[in-house]
Amino acid sequence: MTLSVRIIPCLDVTDGRVVKGVNFTNLVDAGDPVEMASVYGIEGADELTFLDISASVVGRETTLDVVRRTAEQVFIPLTVGGGIRSVQDVDRLLRAGADKISINTSAIARPELIAEIADRFGAQVLVLSVDARRARTESGFEVTTHGGREGTDIDALAWVEKACALGVGEILLNSMDADGTRAGYDIGMITAVRAVSKVPLIASGGAGTLSDFAAALDAGADALLAASVFHFGIHRISDVKNYLTSHNYPVRVTSPK
Repeated sequence: MTLSVRIIPCLDVTDGRVVKGVNFTNLVDAGDPVEMASVYGIEGADELTFLDISASVVGRETTLDVVRRTAEQVFIPLTVGGGIRSVQDVDRLLRAGADKISINTSAIARPELIAEIADRFGAQVLVLSVDARRARTESGFEVTTHGGREGTDIDALAWVEKACALGVGEILLNSMDADGTRAGYDIGMITAVRAVSKVPLIASGGAGTLSDFAAALDAGADALLAASVFHFGIHRISDVKNYLTSHNYPVRVTSPK
């Protein structure tokens, strides 16, 4: 049975607002996260991803409140990431209404956190967020931390392989180089990560034209995450699904609203 392609809007949240920039910089306000989540749920999003990009103590409380309010209105899977450092953090977010959580910086600092979360809650709740860029590593891709602000000298493909062995359920692959550019997903990066990972792969960073979504699927993505093209009205979720359907990709059909 072929699984449907998932279309996932991403809400980067800081201080209770959705923001979006290019290459993780020059952030501009894009709206209220709960209102936007509700609209995306109505429009046929398959999942939603919230990333608390400030991940401060205040931001963590804001994220819990956003998760609670969103879970009351939106009935599709919700992934939350940013500042998650412990099993206790995961427990709080799941109790607030998250279905899955995403970790990045904390997993690189302490890889055993992956196994701890997977053992406690199951691999299905654990998404590894990989913010990667081109660099002089063995594969040509380096993992970054702290919202893309700090390099690690860690090879992205080696890190994905290690994380999969420790128990992650999905990979969220975000190309720093393509982020916010609308110049297309990083096909080379998707292809490379697909070759070393057997868990579902979510492609992120660079969606612009409708054909970009299909290209990412052809490169090996199982799900497609996008932000600015949805936030600023360049494409609606139905546009993407109609395009993919017309090109014989399996999607979850939603009634027009």
